[in-house]
Parts: sequence; structure tokens; C-alpha cells
Amino acid sequence: MRLYNISLNNLRRRKGRVVFTVLGLVLGIAAIVALLSITESMSRDIEERLNQFGANIVMVPKTERLSLSYGGITVGGVEVETEEFDESRLPRIREIENRENLGVIAPKVLGSLDVEGRPALLMGVDYKAEFALKSWWQWDGKLPVTPGDILLGSEAARAFRKNVGDALPLGAEKTPYTVTAVLHPTGTSEDHVIVGDLHEAQRILNKPGKISLVEVAAFCRGCPIGEMVLQIAGKFPEAKVNALKQVMMSKMQSVEMIRTFGYGVAVLVLFVGSLTVFITMMGSVKERTREIGIFRAIGFRQGHIMQIVLLEALLVGFLGGLLGYLLGSGAAWASVPLVIQEGRFAGMNPALGGISLLLGVTLSLLASFYPAWRAGTLDPSEALRSL
Repeated sequence: MRLYNISLNNLRRRKGRVVFTVLGLVLGIAAIVALLSITESMSRDIEERLNQFGANIVMVPKTERLSLSYGGITVGGVEVETEEFDESRLPRIREIENRENLGVIAPKVLGSLDVEGRPALLMGVDYKAEFALKSWWQWDGKLPVTPGDILLGSEAARAFRKNVGDALPLGAEKTPYTVTAVLHPTGTSEDHVIVGDLHEAQRILNKPGKISLVEVAAFCRGCPIGEMVLQIAGKFPEAKVNALKQVMMSKMQSVEMIRTFGYGVAVLVLFVGSLTVFITMMGSVKERTREIGIFRAIGFRQGHIMQIVLLEALLVGFLGGLLGYLLGSGAAWASVPLVIQEGRFAGMNPALGGISLLLGVTLSLLASFYPAWRAGTLDPSEALRSL
């Protein structure tokens, strides 16, 4: 009879103990898989939400002759003495090497104009990108959606005495635009601006196809934010590209705290699981003292006995790792919507499945090595005396 046949027969004869051992592994590995899957889903969800809290890269023209300011660029008088970007070149940002780390790209055109006898700063934006980038904005009314709609900062609305629904004439033609929303005070440059549609603002400011600055929200997983700045600067040599490092560092720290907590709990569960397998295997060897004594008496060497025990552990570990991965992934899929409001499960991770199998086999073999060694060194005469 071959050694693996002996191991398989032992597993068949001791179904209750095998089920208990496998269950210990399954629960331990399932807990780790579920925890890591939930942590990964939480990390992705946090990354997506943090990416909406403003830009961490700002691209502006290289110039210093500015006075009124917004987002790093300032505008004085009626004209801006600076070489602005061509809107047609913006897709180049998506061509950088780390383009998968790019989030929202929000272009803007800025210019000063006379509004009802007062100087004002008009900011043209891509509504969809801008409102995704400035998710913390609060306002009265409804956000503008058409070129004929505008949004006023709190100070601009006070200066022009405009409320939601009022009309504000802009441009040389004094075309009336409807104020659909008024921002609550933000304490930033946005309090003083008139926000309009990008292409409509380009027309009003006589800057067709021009962009004054670009704000980029990017989360760099596994790559330095400085590298992305250099890559964007390579596409726009005439631009000054700055990284808001404080924003980036806060994002990374938030996600890393979640991951560290998940790994810490996983290590604790791993220790408990290995202890369970060790105790179970020790009990199994003790139960089989007479059987092992007979094997030794008929000529089985120490290595043969160890192979029998470790082969059983290998099979148990593989089964425990596979079932643990499936159970843990299912638990994570069911738990993510409960843990994260409107959260999404990150999906089955094949790499995590391989790690689960490796972990189950390794854990089972390590926990069984000492019991196997004890079984292999058992004195045949002492074992036979128990018959």
C-alpha cells in the first residue's frame, strides 16, 4: 500500500475530526479573506471619495504679472498678459504614463470684465467636471446645466445684489444670464467669482479655445505624485505644474490607516487559526498511537510516518484554503453594502485566492510538523504495549 493511500484512508475513517480541522482552517482563512476584501473595497471607495475633495495638481501658465487670484492664477484689468493653453491640447494629459491614476480633469478660463459698472471675475468651467471636483460646495438653488445659466459666489451675489432666479447681464452685448445658484461662503476665491459654462465664457471673454488653468484630481497608488507632475510638465513645457502635497499626503494616510488595521486583525486571526490546527493535529496523533506503533513495528521508518501525517495536513490545508477563499469572498460581497454606504464589492481577487491556498497549505503543514515529528520518533515497543 502506498503512503498516500494510507493518508486518504485515515482521512476517510476520521471524517468528524477532518471536518473539525478543515472548519478551523476555513473559518480562519475566510475571516482573513473577508477582512482583506472589505479593506480593499473600503480603500477603493475612500480613494474615489477623497479624489472628489479638490485638486492635488494645478497647471497654470508661467507668468508673474497677475493681481486678482483664483487657484494659483491671478487676473488684473481687462486683459491678462499670459500665454494660455489651447483647449485642443488638453487630451495630452490623459497620455501620460501614469494616466490610470488620473481622476477628474477640470479646465477653466478666467477673465475680468465690467458687470453693471463693477469689475468682476468670470470663471468658465466644464460643469460636470467642476462639480465633481468641488463636491463640498453647498448652494441655494439648482446647479447650472445650460450655457445660459450661471452660479455666483456668495460675495459676488452680495456685491451685485442678485438672488436665485435673477438675471445678470454679461459681455459686450449685455446678454442676460440666469442665476440658478448662489454658493454658500467658502472662504476661498470662489466667493468672489461668477461661474459660467466654459465655452460661453470663452466667447464672452473673447478667448475662443483658450484655457487659463487646469485642476487635476489624482490618486497615485504605488507611484510618487511628483512623477505625475513631471509627466504632465513634459506634455506642457510652457506650463507651471504644481502638486499640492499636503492634500496628497492626507489621502495616502487615510487609506494606509485602513489597510494597516486590516492587516493587524488578519495576523491575529492567522495566529488563532494556526493554534487550532496544531491542537487538532496533536490530538489526532495521540489517538493513533497504536496504529503508528504497528507501522513502526512492520518496518515503517520515521520519514514514512512523517510523510503520512504531513500528506494528510497538505490535503486538509488545500481544502481549507479553497473553501476559506470562497466563503470569505462571499462574506465580503454580502458585508460591503452594510459596512460602506453605497459601497461596491471590489470583486473576486485571483491573487488573493492563490494566497489563500498557499496560506492554508503552509499553515496546516507548519502546525502539523511537530505532531508528525512526534509520531515519527514514537518507540514501537511503547506503542504496542498500549494494545
